[in-house]
Amino acid sequence: MAKSDFWRRTVTALIMAPVVIGSILLEFPYYNLLLLAVGAMLSWEWSNMVAVDKKATYASIYTLSMATAVMLQSMFGILVMLLLAMIVVAVKSRGEKYRKLLVLGVPYISLGIGSLMWLMIVFSSWAVLWLLFVVWAVDVGGYLVGCSVKGPKLAPKISPHKTWSGLLGGMLLSALIGWGLAYWFQWPECRYYGLVAIILAVVEQIGDLIESAIKRKVGVKDSSDMVPGHGGVFDRVDGLIFTAPVLLLCVIIYSMYVY
Repeated sequence: MAKSDFWRRTVTALIMAPVVIGSILLEFPYYNLLLLAVGAMLSWEWSNMVAVDKKATYASIYTLSMATAVMLQSMFGILVMLLLAMIVVAVKSRGEKYRKLLVLGVPYISLGIGSLMWLMIVFSSWAVLWLLFVVWAVDVGGYLVGCSVKGPKLAPKISPHKTWSGLLGGMLLSALIGWGLAYWFQWPECRYYGLVAIILAVVEQIGDLIESAIKRKVGVKDSSDMVPGHGGVFDRVDGLIFTAPVLLLCVIIYSMYVY
């Protein structure tokens, strides 16, 4: 990585992190607005990356579906909206080269962003912060161990820089961070959340590989250049939108088991 790119990434991260963390802690309406803004940017990136024609139409459908998942507190209503949006995109995208990917954009964006909202509704803002730090730990642990140990590639045809050692490093650090934060937040059964963090580390890497595979398929390096030094919004939150639904499911299962 060039020195200028490193400093651009660092400055951008230092600006974004307080905004994101502050929005989470302040909750409504700041967190809702943050999710809507991120979801709208993801909608634009996906349609711009995948569609050939009618990009604004797809972006509008994605945004509407995502906004419903964030604002509507009815799981049935959200599922109905998702189904209708997928049908509309499937009809509109006849003749498109990547029709399946265009339809996939609806649940990809809406379920990921919607789950981040439902985590706060079902549990608390601390659950969202916990997830954020666990996902960051996966990236940091994977980078440090992967660069130091190297070894066999995880998926060389999709992402040539990822290694099995990096995956294990990410799993280890995320487990430590997940357990440590659960202990600090005084959550019961801290070991459970340490185990969940390991599962999320694997899910995060799968999400990252899926996004890399999609970008390779459509022939782009980054989802956009919207975030200086980091590529696009998808390049930054792909792990979050994959892990959020899994964590939400784990929280619901744990609540049912305990109560």
